[in-house]
Amino acid sequence: MRRILLITISLSSSLFGKDQESILPVFRESCVRCHGENGKVKGKLNLLEIASVAELKKDPERLQKIIEAIDFQEMPPEDEPQLKAGVRTQLLADLEMLRHESVSGTKAYAATPIRRMNRFQYNNAVTDLFDLNCVVFTLPERMLREHKDYFQPQTRRMPSTVYVGSRPLGKSQLIEDRLDGVAAFPQDLRAEHGFDNQADHLSLSPLLMEAFLTLGQSITQSPDFTAKSVGIWKTFFEVPSKNQDTKSEVRLRLEPFLNKAFRKPVEAKLLDRYTGHVLRQLDAGVVFEDAMKSIAAAAIASPRFLYLYDKSASSEAAETIDDFELASRLSFFLWGSLPDETLLGLAAKGELHKTAVLEAQFERMMKDRKLKRFCDSFPSQWLQLERIISSIPDKDKFPDFYFSKYRASMHMMLEPLLLFEAILIENKPVTQLVDSDFTYRSLLLERNYEELALGKLPNNANVNEVTRLEFKRTPVTDRRSGGVITNAAVMTMTSGPDRTKPITRGAWIASVIFNNPPKPPPADVPPLNEKPAAGEENLTLRERLSMHRERADCRGCHEQIDPLGFALENYDPVGRWRTQYENDRDVDMQGTLFRKHPFNSVIDFKDAILAEKDRFTRALAGHLLTFALARELGPADQIALDHIAQATAKDSYKFQTLIKQVVLSEPFQTKTTPKLAEASGAAKR
Repeated sequence: MRRILLITISLSSSLFGKDQESILPVFRESCVRCHGENGKVKGKLNLLEIASVAELKKDPERLQKIIEAIDFQEMPPEDEPQLKAGVRTQLLADLEMLRHESVSGTKAYAATPIRRMNRFQYNNAVTDLFDLNCVVFTLPERMLREHKDYFQPQTRRMPSTVYVGSRPLGKSQLIEDRLDGVAAFPQDLRAEHGFDNQADHLSLSPLLMEAFLTLGQSITQSPDFTAKSVGIWKTFFEVPSKNQDTKSEVRLRLEPFLNKAFRKPVEAKLLDRYTGHVLRQLDAGVVFEDAMKSIAAAAIASPRFLYLYDKSASSEAAETIDDFELASRLSFFLWGSLPDETLLGLAAKGELHKTAVLEAQFERMMKDRKLKRFCDSFPSQWLQLERIISSIPDKDKFPDFYFSKYRASMHMMLEPLLLFEAILIENKPVTQLVDSDFTYRSLLLERNYEELALGKLPNNANVNEVTRLEFKRTPVTDRRSGGVITNAAVMTMTSGPDRTKPITRGAWIASVIFNNPPKPPPADVPPLNEKPAAGEENLTLRERLSMHRERADCRGCHEQIDPLGFALENYDPVGRWRTQYENDRDVDMQGTLFRKHPFNSVIDFKDAILAEKDRFTRALAGHLLTFALARELGPADQIALDHIAQATAKDSYKFQTLIKQVVLSEPFQTKTTPKLAEASGAAKR
């Protein structure tokens, strides 16, 4: 892969010398005019302050910032003298080698702070712990509702027709089997350019802790919490027979229950405490069923259940996590829930960390229906699809977007999610996410795409479905369709009521596809008006925006994101194809990706991205690793991303290979938690 090649170049035939001592002369020749000279310090990066390569080596964060700017062709700016191709290649190779040396010495990764389960994980964990045949409470953030159990990953094939529901359909879509009388706690906030499972966003306030105590009681006291809905009822809640010793039976039932709830073997003292509580209640006249409900409610309100954390390590360097930590990390990544008995059993034997065993468990988990939880959480957040909920195109301009009291967005959001599920289950190359040869469409979507429709609507077709939606697998014969980039959901949610927003679309591509989010715009930059100002009626959108980017502090980001956004300008605010604006001016979408891949059509643009498929694969690996570790990635993680992407490329870029390589990576299997003793102690109480 490119990065491995660059390091090889640096080791074998360095232009700058094996100690990278010519890095600083290149900085001073080409970079300091904007980063240090005459008090000018763009991006808060003063390269004149760096006295030696050894000093730069001690600051991996600054190294990472420099590498990204050069790698994404953001620096030098377009209006500055450019580095010669060979110089740029060698400079990047030497900087990456320097970063490798910088982080390999300490072998320390960013620590994931102790955090609580988010709402999605809590729902799943309680469901699995009690083996419920319903959900605990309805989750509006679960955007796609499954009908007729179409999701069967063990078959390695998605059906040609699926029946689904959609969150914006209203309250009818929230009607499902759940525990009566149980209210969900507030939805967790997403981290910026991240996910709702990020540790630094999942604190546990005293008020929320009190809510969890109440929630635990409401779950076990729900009128629906009965033998009919609780799978472990007979083995946990049912009254023991008269010939059984009650004390022994309580302890015997509590041990496996607490082992699963706390994701590791429960200590004898803690087991004694829980057993003693039940026995005291029984002695006080509480019926057996209620006593066990009480202790179950206490368990799911315990910090041991609610908190996700790694045990303290013995040094500042990264250490391998133990098998129980690995079981939890694996299950919360792929299933959003507790490890099952198989994972815990292998962890107890000390076998889970063995590569062959871990790979076998990965394969098993990928075939389990609980993988649907990964599909219900990762792709919608990765693609930022929740933004379409607030998309309101102008009703006069786009009347077909509305029908009855609903919006076409309820169909739009499901197309990329179903495509994601199919590519994952069928283990297709991740490049299909960019340019797929199939998609899933409803009749309403086919109508709304107009020129981009892939099939012919039958006569008298009822396109206005509002309860259970039928989506059919459809071959993509027109490459203007297909993939997650050019679907109507993304086009609509990155537009305003009246016009497209190329800057927003470009920022989405940079963030989602290349994992390189642009900096927020300066606070004093006014947004471009939805409608042209007087005298601008005959300008194209590109011409209007060109005046908007004249500010020097705006130019750098616009050079990065404008070509990405204008590449999609042929798609109107609801994803339909157009070649002209309302003022009869032709749409101008041509541009260049990373200053080296020119494109004159959206098909050229897809080809340009596919020419950078290693970069896309690495970017997706970064999103997955961030989701898996519940933290932002640091410089040390970048080396792992190189290895993950390289291994995926060797296996024809298969999606499941990419996820498996995340699981096998060093950051996934290690921890850097030297100062968590107090936090871990709190979690034991």
